[in-house]
Amino acid sequence: MAALSAIPSPPWPSPNQPSTDLGFINGSEHSDDLSQTLDSLSLRPPLAEEESDSKPNTDADPSAGRPIYLRPSSAPPSELLQLSFNQDFGCFAVGTDRGFRIYNCDPFREIFRRDFGGESVGGGIGVVEMLFRCNILALVGRGPNPLYPPNKVMIWDDHQSRCIGELSFRSEVRSVRLRRDRIIVVLEQKVFVYNFADLKLLHQIETIANPKGLCAVSQTVGSLVLVCPGLQKGQVRIEHYATRRTKFIMAHDSRIACFALSQDGMLLATASTKGTLVRVFNAVDGTLLQEVRRGADRAEIYSLAFSPTAQWLAVSSDKGTIHVFGLKVNAGSPLCDVSQNSSEPSLPPVSSGSSLSFIKGVLPKYFSSEWSVAKYHLPEGSQYIVAFGHGKNTVVILGMDGSFYRCQYDPSSGVEMTQLEFHNFLQDAP
Repeated sequence: MAALSAIPSPPWPSPNQPSTDLGFINGSEHSDDLSQTLDSLSLRPPLAEEESDSKPNTDADPSAGRPIYLRPSSAPPSELLQLSFNQDFGCFAVGTDRGFRIYNCDPFREIFRRDFGGESVGGGIGVVEMLFRCNILALVGRGPNPLYPPNKVMIWDDHQSRCIGELSFRSEVRSVRLRRDRIIVVLEQKVFVYNFADLKLLHQIETIANPKGLCAVSQTVGSLVLVCPGLQKGQVRIEHYATRRTKFIMAHDSRIACFALSQDGMLLATASTKGTLVRVFNAVDGTLLQEVRRGADRAEIYSLAFSPTAQWLAVSSDKGTIHVFGLKVNAGSPLCDVSQNSSEPSLPPVSSGSSLSFIKGVLPKYFSSEWSVAKYHLPEGSQYIVAFGHGKNTVVILGMDGSFYRCQYDPSSGVEMTQLEFHNFLQDAP
């Protein structure tokens, strides 16, 4: 398809230079320019477990030399393939059938986009993993016309507008997680941990079937905690690399549907495919600290998110409702011990605000459950992910229909959240 404009998108501002761009507020602490470290990388010889079944690709980078287009206003809207927040929830990345885009959350605005081609050329990106707010991203191709093979992780340097490294695997890459010192690649039944500086393989883990690519990592400098599914249904595995300890938790009777790790790696929230309860664990010793109830009927949990101080927990599901729960736990106040054979606790603690606490033990535990302190109802029919905003008591909600919501909640009132702003980032002009 002929390009109507060959003007490239504006480059990502250099994180090493002070920026007057208000879109990068609260991001300087983690803005590291890693291009000098990574621009000399080449694809290292793969191990037998990772080696691709296809012949080594000796062709040039498929994006090298290809113009990066701005989408003309008359073109049809891009198809959204993936949504993800960066590590501090200040930005989010969008993978489309033409490339990827980066947005700032507060204030909301598109920072830039990279459209690699049109319908006839292809440029689908199904995984975009940011590294805080710096110029390095991890990309995986997906969609009808992927830019890269779905079994490769491409390390993209946006200063140079090219890939500076790649990792090839035998099967499709489900997800990627980045830290400033590590790259974590998740396959259907394996997790690989690499050193960021030289792409050296440091660890590999076998898991139960994990089609969603579930994985979480802490972001505290110098202390890596990694969570992934275990080898049994309902089990999670926690790797504490600083102490070289592995902890297994039988979190649920059903399969794990979603989990989240606090920034410091101390707390773990999990949900099963039933989607009625969310459990919060001490990630160090595996004790169950708190249990909260999303609802009584089954639901698919799309995302869980801790607030930066781990005071609140947000949950999104296919019921079109966002819940915020108050956390009254810390690493030293267990609700009960969790063993390999643990099942549903008989009764979770009753919320202080429950009018039914006097009949605890008489009626089913549904009536004595801890409920959310705030909620927000969304149009049903789309998938949503949620994170806490940088403003006090705010959440940011992203939908696979292109919707962006920023809402504020009052935990003392327990009423519906207040919508502060709304945008459709697939339709709004850049």
